[in-house]
Amino acid sequence: MFRALIAAVLLCFSVTQAHAQDRFWVQIEAHPTLSEATERARVYARRFDDVQGYYLGRGFYGIVLGPYTETVARQELRELLRDRQIPSDSYLQNGRRFEQQFWPIGGGTATPRNAPEIDNTPVPELSALPQAPLTAPFETLREARASEAALLRTEREELQKALQWAGFYDAAIDGAFGRGTRRAMEAWQVAYAQDPTGVLTARQREQLLLQFNAVLIDLDMQMVRDADAGIQMQIPTAAVAFSGYQPPFAKFDGQGSVPDAQVLMMSQPGDAGRLTGLFEVLQVLDLMPPEGPRQLRGNSFFIEGADDERHSFATASLQDGEIKGFVLVWPAGDNRRRARILDVMQSSFERLDGTLDPNLIPPSDDQAIDMVAGLAVRQPKLSRSGFYVTGDGIVVTTPEAVDGCSRITFDRATNAEVIETNLDLGVAILRPISPLTPIDVATFQSDTPRLKDRVAVAGYPFNGVLTSPTLTFGTLEDIRDLQGDDRLKRLSLLAQASNAGGPVLDASGAVLGMLLPQQGASNQALPGDVQFSLDAAQIASLLQEQGIVAAQTSAGPAISQVALSRKAADVAVLVSCW
Repeated sequence: MFRALIAAVLLCFSVTQAHAQDRFWVQIEAHPTLSEATERARVYARRFDDVQGYYLGRGFYGIVLGPYTETVARQELRELLRDRQIPSDSYLQNGRRFEQQFWPIGGGTATPRNAPEIDNTPVPELSALPQAPLTAPFETLREARASEAALLRTEREELQKALQWAGFYDAAIDGAFGRGTRRAMEAWQVAYAQDPTGVLTARQREQLLLQFNAVLIDLDMQMVRDADAGIQMQIPTAAVAFSGYQPPFAKFDGQGSVPDAQVLMMSQPGDAGRLTGLFEVLQVLDLMPPEGPRQLRGNSFFIEGADDERHSFATASLQDGEIKGFVLVWPAGDNRRRARILDVMQSSFERLDGTLDPNLIPPSDDQAIDMVAGLAVRQPKLSRSGFYVTGDGIVVTTPEAVDGCSRITFDRATNAEVIETNLDLGVAILRPISPLTPIDVATFQSDTPRLKDRVAVAGYPFNGVLTSPTLTFGTLEDIRDLQGDDRLKRLSLLAQASNAGGPVLDASGAVLGMLLPQQGASNQALPGDVQFSLDAAQIASLLQEQGIVAAQTSAGPAISQVALSRKAADVAVLVSCW
């Protein structure tokens, strides 16, 4: 369901790129896949200096030489055909079919109209700053009070913001210089070896604002206007540079001294439902850490997340059928600069006409289910299978599913915690942190099963790539393991690592046990189909020790494979370690 939401919220295909009418190319090849076209372009680039590649629409990628004037293009075509340096069916191309450029790599990445414009006109907030040593006159306390009284409210608020940023002020930004502001001014004066009067002189105010705004100058805050996205705002152009479009994002990736920084402009048509979808999608992206405040209210949202690597902030709002906002990703541990940049970005954000065309970018071979609009989806460290044993969501799984986790989830949606871990048996018992009612729960088989009976493991053999559990069929080979331990059963089936923790079902859908992880290093290498499961009675006994009563049944009639698959889907759960 979540991937369907992603697909509904984030669409990305192609848009036509404009070209001057007096430019021509020699088209030499076209291929149905991007990888093949890129490889052929690389081959031609060894022989020619002017190789380019464009998506032509209808699933084809063209390789061309140029651009030239029409006269030069015709001459080049004749000479290259004569010398047999290009295929005999090469022809002139005026570029009207050209859409997304794919070669040279990075040479035309998603710039369908014009890249966002950087307005080099000095930003008023910065241009007013002294670029030379302090110029304000020295003042007596009386003169300082007089010059302070002449300040506008916005100037007084700016001083409070600067004191707050410097760590001296934590009250309201209201322009009123009460006791809190005076104490902050005095603390700043003490910190910088000035007389602690509680009233900043003009020269001290100038110094404070220089400190406050120095980060904006160092990171070259510039007003960037993106006509395609319909957004104008200031961004740190010394830290990020435009890298391409992936609707609904205009991407600015890190460069220079802050390579891990990133800015995304968000722009798409939509309604309240799509705003909610975007809110949900952003939270699963790798760029947005899971810990931090987030809120969706009315027609807007914000998300903040921080971990040891990054501190991210996202905000968007819906107005007149258009969803617009931005994301700032900044390295962790640099909060003073990040807070200052974020403040300027928020205050300068302006909505222009239009939204980013959802059909901007053609599909490519880079598509992947763990990517959303070219951005990586956050992945767990490890995923294993489990199964529900009570109506309030208690889950049984393997201990390796919960070892060393900062967070545990059921189906990557519900947070969970560990109740009990028994390493001797190889069982972990979990419960959801928030209320959860599964569709069905496991029923443990109390009778002894028959050897060679058909069994099935319900689990997630592909680390959760598939949203529903898969049945892996096999047979019960022995009611003991190879050493004669009757707490275990030996199975013959081909399972993957992430199947571990899943329920082993008999033909009636009852649980015979839990699939254990494949045995680790030993002096013997067992055949790949040799698996072991922990007996259902052992699991039921461990649950009972925790005051949890598991449902039990005796041998029953076999059910259809469809019914067995439905049972598996209702009781199995993906357990992920983050």
